[in-house]
Amino acid sequence: MKRLAPVFSKVDPRQRQFEALTRAHAGDLYRFAYWLCGQDALAQDLVQETLLRAWKNLDALREAEAAKPWLLTILRREHARLHERRNFDTTELDDDLAEDAAWASPERHGDAAQLREAMHKLPHRYREPLLLQVLGGLSCEEIAAELGQQPGAVMTQLFRARQKLKAILHGERAEVQHGLS
Repeated sequence: MKRLAPVFSKVDPRQRQFEALTRAHAGDLYRFAYWLCGQDALAQDLVQETLLRAWKNLDALREAEAAKPWLLTILRREHARLHERRNFDTTELDDDLAEDAAWASPERHGDAAQLREAMHKLPHRYREPLLLQVLGGLSCEEIAAELGQQPGAVMTQLFRARQKLKAILHGERAEVQHGLS
């Protein structure tokens, strides 16, 4: 009986590295993108653009441990580029129509929606470090490097973000309880 040699696919090691990177971090990238923009399709587009840029610049990634912060940086920059390129057209909406449309969305209900709304009420300087820590899993030092700040300043921002978030959530719960009384 003749023995057949195993057939190995000729996958480039660079491609294998990128596929592993994508599998490991695509979910986290999507969650972070969704928190930034609040729209499913736009979040998916941001992740795709991020991965495209990552592929083009994969040689710039020196350490595997730095992959997640590197990808989050690319995603943040893609999100910023989106707003630079965008021309926003404004249209006046009937107030009743805007309220009906807002409550029709399924993510407008429940604890996740309440948390998302509270997060969006935070000032940007507090929201961004908190998102990088909670969704990105970055340490204070990594967030400081990402934002170009000192670690102590980031720790202060994170503390204040949590305090403001608690106050917002507590205020909303109190409003709901008063409405039920």
